[in-house]
Formats: sequence, structure tokens, C-alpha cells
Amino acid sequence: MVDFSHLPIGREGRAELVVSDAHTAPRVGSGRVRVLATPVMINLMEAAALDAVENLIPAGHQSLGTRLDVRHIAATPVGMRVRATAKLLAVDGRTLEFRVEAHDEKEPIGNGSHERVVVNVARFDQRIQKKLGA
Repeated sequence: MVDFSHLPIGREGRAELVVSDAHTAPRVGSGRVRVLATPVMINLMEAAALDAVENLIPAGHQSLGTRLDVRHIAATPVGMRVRATAKLLAVDGRTLEFRVEAHDEKEPIGNGSHERVVVNVARFDQRIQKKLGA
């Protein structure tokens, strides 16, 4: 079993985007108001978590999101830049725990926690193929 205790607690990752029409609630099917969709904000938070640790995970392994507990607290209009950050808080075996936040150019727009599990890609793929009946 691979040891992930070397991952540095406190390490941060970032991801950002400029909100376009493709990122709005009507376009992704999560509402009718033309502002940043919650699923897109969540995706940006996951991307920030990946940015924090993925290049430190050994070859043949990757992390997968397993839990999110986030609040979307403010709307962001089309044309505004959004930045998400993720801070590694804990490593427990293969489980990585992050604090995630998102801000637009004016204010905080979301925050919460995110959990990822590191998997062996080959073994994970075998389980998926078995599930497919291959």
C-alpha cells in the first residue's frame, strides 16, 4: 500500500474562470437565473483540490472526489472572474480532506469541505470493467 502521509498539510491549490454563458444555471440545468451555476462552482473547487495535490501523487494513482459539503452564498454574473482555493487539512490513509472556498471579484461566493480518495488507477479500472460486465 502506498503511503500518502508525505502530502504537505496546508498545501493550497487554485483554479479560476471567467463566467461565460456556458457556466450559467440555465445552461447546465440547475436553475433559470443567468448567473454562475452551483455545479460549476463545485467543479472549480474540485479543480483547486486537484491543483493542490495531484502532481504529488505517485504515478499510477490519482485522487477521486468522494464527498462535498459546500454552500453557495452569493451570485456571480456573466463576465466576472471566479477563483476557487482548496487547502489540504488532513491525510488519513488514502483519504484527503480539504477546506474549499470560492470568491468572485467582489466577495466570497462559496465555501465548505471536500474529500478525495487516492486510488490505484489500474485496479480502479478493473473494478469499473467488471461492473460493465467486460
